Amino acid sequence: MAQIRHALNTKRADDFAAWYQEVISAAEMAEESGVRGCMVIRPWGYGIWERMQRLLDDRIKATGHSNAYFPIFIPLSNFEREAEHVEGFAKEMAVVTHHRLIAGPEGGLIPDPEAKLEEPLVVRPTSETIIGDAMARWVQSWRDLPLKLNQWANVVRWEMRTRMFLRTSEFLWQEGHTAHADEAEAREHTLTMLEVYRAFAEEDLSLPVIAGEKPENERFPGAVETWSIEAMMQDGKALQAGTSHYLGTNFAHASGIKYQNKEGGESLCHTTSWGVSTRMVGGVIMTHGDDDGLRLPPKIAPQQVVILPMLRDKPEDDALVEYCEALRATLAAQFAVGEPVRVLLDTRPGKAAAKRWDWVRKGAPIIVEVGGRDMENGVVSLLRRDRLWDEATGKPDFQTPTREEAGQTIPAILADMQEAIFSEAQERREANITRGVTDFAEVEKFFAASRYPGWVEVQWSKPTGAELEQVVERLKALKLTMRNVPIGSGPADGACIFTGKPAVERVLLAKAY
Repeated sequence: MAQIRHALNTKRADDFAAWYQEVISAAEMAEESGVRGCMVIRPWGYGIWERMQRLLDDRIKATGHSNAYFPIFIPLSNFEREAEHVEGFAKEMAVVTHHRLIAGPEGGLIPDPEAKLEEPLVVRPTSETIIGDAMARWVQSWRDLPLKLNQWANVVRWEMRTRMFLRTSEFLWQEGHTAHADEAEAREHTLTMLEVYRAFAEEDLSLPVIAGEKPENERFPGAVETWSIEAMMQDGKALQAGTSHYLGTNFAHASGIKYQNKEGGESLCHTTSWGVSTRMVGGVIMTHGDDDGLRLPPKIAPQQVVILPMLRDKPEDDALVEYCEALRATLAAQFAVGEPVRVLLDTRPGKAAAKRWDWVRKGAPIIVEVGGRDMENGVVSLLRRDRLWDEATGKPDFQTPTREEAGQTIPAILADMQEAIFSEAQERREANITRGVTDFAEVEKFFAASRYPGWVEVQWSKPTGAELEQVVERLKALKLTMRNVPIGSGPADGACIFTGKPAVERVLLAKAY
């Protein structure tokens, strides 16, 4: 068999972190900026985020939310109202203290001492407090509830260790905030949005996730409960892909979100918040990418089909482009995975093979090459990004349907790809979750045995206080964290591996991003 030559220099098995960075660069998704921890998202990478945004925004609006926008600058006093909240974000806050620059005595620019703000402004790390102020104004009566808001915005958290898409000082996200009349409705809504995230991840991103409740030590600052969806990357690490929080009346009390109830009395609202960010882009890369670059689920690919005429800068090129344009028009008039097919006819100068590998690295789901001989025979050469190689020959696995067959079958191929890469990722995840571990020594042995070990499900007694802190420290020594308690996991039937007490639930342990 001929040797398969991959489009990247680094293989996942050799150096997963370096492979990840190379995919981002080779696919022209993003690049470093002049500010530490901030990235420039290039058109292809931003196009993926736009697709995610469009699909998730539709799901959010379908649950009765309206989009709004709130300021990026938040008065410091807003955070000081809620002690646990400010403590959770204090080390990550970027603060504005002056509103003007002047020339310095030794050249350059310095903050003008006369332009110091009366109150420092925090660059938005999250918007609970400022949205809480608005809710306090907008909610007066039980008739105003529930109030369901969503915001698409950027936020800033001054990260010490950054990695593009996964953990950056500035990132893009949506944050939803709701106010409800009572606890039961707010708790129900918290789980409704968790399910929205699960469906979005699995159905749109082909990203299998496990939904469950976070343990006490992993809760959002100020929350009563935090729920998450957790995805497994190809190196076995966990990625928290989205969170939904029941905030009780904590933020309502701090912001004065009250309403006149039906009995004429005054009640505090119960609030929720929930968010998904550009780290989902990183999750897609690390779940679906291969040694040739990115592989995109068709639903989030900016271009689902790329047609490459093999141009030779000769008069017959016009006929070849016309032949390809007919296929482009046929596909653009059809639907796949719920929307019109997004198809690009790439007539840029350059060799077809070089352009092919450019689109392979970008993860375009289907690449169609058409040369003069293809046109003469009435066919095209079609390559599925999820089945790139013919294992028997070691060459790209081109199929050669007629142009008419390609026009008829490509929408169904895209739908098949959406399901196929989900199934592949789901099977890999399930094969790498180990259950039935009954003591901590087994946990230590499991995570020491392999470079990419996967996850372990264990039983625990759900300790609190100092006892929980001891558990966290034991896990921290192994660079492990508790991810979540999966919804629908089997009942506890053994002893806690940490305390030896009767277990009350099952929790997932993993190394994580």
